[in-house]
Amino acid sequence: MKKTFVDKIVLILFIIIIIVFVILAIYSTYATQRVLVKEKQNNLINEASLLASQTIKSYIDGITSLDYLHIRFDEFEDSLKTKVWFTDANGNMLAASKRNEYRSLPDNIFKLDESDTLKNSFTLTGDFYGMFDSTMISVGFPVYAKENLKGYLILHASFTELDQIRRDMVSIIYMPFLIIILFTFILIAYVSRSILRPLAKINATATEYATGNFEATTGINRNDELGELSESLEYMAGELSKLDEYRKNFIANISHDFRSPLTSIKGYLEAILDGTIPPETHEKYLKIVLSESNRLTKLTSGLLELNNFDTYGPVLKKTHFDIMQVTKEIIDTFEGTLKKKKISMIFNCLAEFPLVYADKMKIQQVVYNLVDNAIKFSPEKSVISITISEIKDKLFISVKDSGFGIDKESQKKVWVRFYKTDPSRGKDKLGTGLGLSITKEIIKAHGENINLVSTEGAGSEFIFSLTKSKA
Repeated sequence: MKKTFVDKIVLILFIIIIIVFVILAIYSTYATQRVLVKEKQNNLINEASLLASQTIKSYIDGITSLDYLHIRFDEFEDSLKTKVWFTDANGNMLAASKRNEYRSLPDNIFKLDESDTLKNSFTLTGDFYGMFDSTMISVGFPVYAKENLKGYLILHASFTELDQIRRDMVSIIYMPFLIIILFTFILIAYVSRSILRPLAKINATATEYATGNFEATTGINRNDELGELSESLEYMAGELSKLDEYRKNFIANISHDFRSPLTSIKGYLEAILDGTIPPETHEKYLKIVLSESNRLTKLTSGLLELNNFDTYGPVLKKTHFDIMQVTKEIIDTFEGTLKKKKISMIFNCLAEFPLVYADKMKIQQVVYNLVDNAIKFSPEKSVISITISEIKDKLFISVKDSGFGIDKESQKKVWVRFYKTDPSRGKDKLGTGLGLSITKEIIKAHGENINLVSTEGAGSEFIFSLTKSKA
């Protein structure tokens, strides 16, 4: 079974919690046992001190006998579940509670340990040198009378009772923790499922996008990171859909633009070769072939330029130059065309210092494209005006014609590659539909804006901005 990312997180959390629980269990068990043993040892010391000051003292003073000690020790063990031993100063056993219950009692406790441990106050936990079958907590200290050592009092309490108390205390600690673990895992399971389900939907939708179905939606509506991821994915799908549509249109447009001149070239050349076109008209039709070849060259150059823009962006070589001078030079290049169509050109420079900081060659291309378009779509005997104005640190260059104008729907598409305002392509047979796309890319690369204002039947005006030179 495939493990999801969330499943791995849950597994890691589970392992961490188990490790923490085990560490806590070991530590709490050890700490609880240590506290209980210490407390029991202190209680035994207090009990031994009380027993020595009362019962043992009366025996040392000769008031009571050994038989009385045995009776009192038996009562002590019955009431406090604690075994009592009493030896003389040399370690010889004098009295012990419940003597008959022992398999054997040491005649002398000093023989149990060659060191001097038992000759001083001590606390021990264990079977007390093999004397007991179970773990015992033992305490002992010397008994004095008038600063003279009279013997040793030793008390033994079973560890089994403490162990039960320890288990009870530990269970009090563990049960809430186990309940917390259970609750945590229920919460983690709920959260993981609430994450896994949306992720599964996102994954399924992404798979749909991969197959080309950009209409698919995740159906997730949440105000969190998953909601944002879903929105981003659907937005990406929308953009991919637009890109796919653009790709189809691009292929259709480029096919049309290449097929038309190629068909013309092929047809005229075949007609020349098979004699359909007489020799005296060859020059006329060869000029048409040359014109169509130039159109193909222009189209190819435009495509290469736009491809470079897409790949690297326009490489700008900015300098300080006079935009008025550049515009005048471009107007001069169209002098013959203007005279041929009897179009009047009006040029106004309202800027006091028309210096800009931009890529001169690229801006020349922009102005050239706009003037070329204005002339191309202006009727004979019309007027084209070019105006340079300034506002604060910007210069605005306007190219306005009095031609056919562009309808509102087409105004949104003029920047699209290969788009031509005339679907039949009759008005601009030599155009590639790339000029305005290239123009917009150049202006965009400069961090500036270009806008179109047009009224159908009254002409169009293109306005772009440039940053004034501070040199």
